[in-house]
Amino acid sequence: MRQNTSNPESGPREEKSKTQGSQTLQRGLDLLDQVIDGPVKLADLSERMGLTRSTTHRLANALVERGFLTFLPREGYQLGPKLLQLGFLAQSQADVVQIARPHLEALAAASEDVVHLGRLDGDQALYLDKIPGRRRVEISSRIGDRHPLTSTGLGKALMLDDPEAGWTRLLESERENGTHDADPAQWLERMRGYVAAGRAFDLEENEDQIRCVAAPIRDASGAIVAAISLSSAAQYMDDERMASLSDEVRAAAQKVSADLGWTPGVKSPRRPLRR
Repeated sequence: MRQNTSNPESGPREEKSKTQGSQTLQRGLDLLDQVIDGPVKLADLSERMGLTRSTTHRLANALVERGFLTFLPREGYQLGPKLLQLGFLAQSQADVVQIARPHLEALAAASEDVVHLGRLDGDQALYLDKIPGRRRVEISSRIGDRHPLTSTGLGKALMLDDPEAGWTRLLESERENGTHDADPAQWLERMRGYVAAGRAFDLEENEDQIRCVAAPIRDASGAIVAAISLSSAAQYMDDERMASLSDEVRAAAQKVSADLGWTPGVKSPRRPLRR
């Protein structure tokens, strides 16, 4: 006859242990959140966490031992080198095309228009992905194509953090080679408006009868690493619809940015002038 060797008390004890372990993990993560803005002394950390000093000290020391925190005498606890390592690994493993794809598909389905994803490639915009729309509109872009920055919505969105001197240099270069014959004063004025709005337009500048709305994608540092654009025939993209689509395109770009580690409010670094 088979004997039942299980301990009837092991179930509840195991569940209690799991609950305590989960609570400890949650507290550890909460503690990391409290030191994001810089060193915090133990007394302040204890008050922020709503825990006793001894409990806070025990949690903090465990995180110091694993490298998630460091302790600075007279200053307190701050984020440690392990987080830098994990952040670098996470960023290196992030595939912006794969991460962005569901958001591009959702935007294309909601708008019924063509959606593109692209990034900077030198002084051009490299198209990384394209989701067809449901309208019978032919747009000549293809994945792998490179297009001018100053005449495409995608390109302008990628340049929103650039200094004006960089904009001027690119526009002059593209006017000289016949890529974009725009009025410099009007184009610069529009770019300033795009920066303020956090999105950019293509007003039939890159392709006849095609208009688009574009917005930048940012990484954890706040830097622009890619952009989304929504394109359609001018007959479907009057000024009023472009204005209403701006919120949707920005929202999609922000969702991709969040998946890349960006947090709203993080200041974007001012991009240096590209030569």
